Amino acid sequence: MKYSFTNFQVDHMTMLVQPEMYNMAYILFRVIFGCRREDLIYNVKKEWVKGQGEQSLTFAVKVGEGVHARSELNSAMIALVQPTEPMSQPSHVRAMLNDHRAAAHWQHIALRTPDLIALHKHCEDRGVNFITPILKDDAEDLIQVFSGEWFHPGSPASGVFFEFVQRDVNEELIKRLEERNRESIFRDKTFLGLYGEKEAEYQRGKVLPFVDPALHESISKYLGARKFWEITEDDIGNCEQLMLDYAKKHRK
Repeated sequence: MKYSFTNFQVDHMTMLVQPEMYNMAYILFRVIFGCRREDLIYNVKKEWVKGQGEQSLTFAVKVGEGVHARSELNSAMIALVQPTEPMSQPSHVRAMLNDHRAAAHWQHIALRTPDLIALHKHCEDRGVNFITPILKDDAEDLIQVFSGEWFHPGSPASGVFFEFVQRDVNEELIKRLEERNRESIFRDKTFLGLYGEKEAEYQRGKVLPFVDPALHESISKYLGARKFWEITEDDIGNCEQLMLDYAKKHRK
């Protein structure tokens, strides 16, 4: 089902995932991001070894259409971050780059939603983890929240996560936010606050995943050996129910 709060706006980004994450990524886009079957833009397949069947090389989904008349709310932006700490001091940004043996590595994508509070509840009800509550940034006149990272059980943290933002902040929205969580107003500058949260995670050596390993394994077990294009609408519904049941059982 497509909800108004999953009508995200962004330009386009590309995420690289391990085979173990491929089907799971499709499920998450369908269930969490509200993508419908008709939002699947393309699926490129190839048979590498004759007789072993086709494999999906890439697929793309549309996550939203523009909803704002104001041009500044229809913009997609990219932020660059470099590790500026002394070499003798730990840096999660440097660790991400070194661990991936990469000169560059996509860290997160910011998706804009018309109703962040509703989206946040939708995600939490389906087992999505967030490293922050919903935060208010007075300097940029927005509210935002940051998810856990995308990685499969047993793999290292990927360094890839999502930011969800809402920019049309007004007094009614702030009241809703304060009523929902009075500790959610961010008192520090957003970037520095997030930077500190990620640094603390990497120093602890325990990075929060987008969904818990147990939920990931439950969905993977249900899907079995299916190719992602063999996943039916009934499968989508059943996976969503697994998410709802898991979140209800494991969260107050």
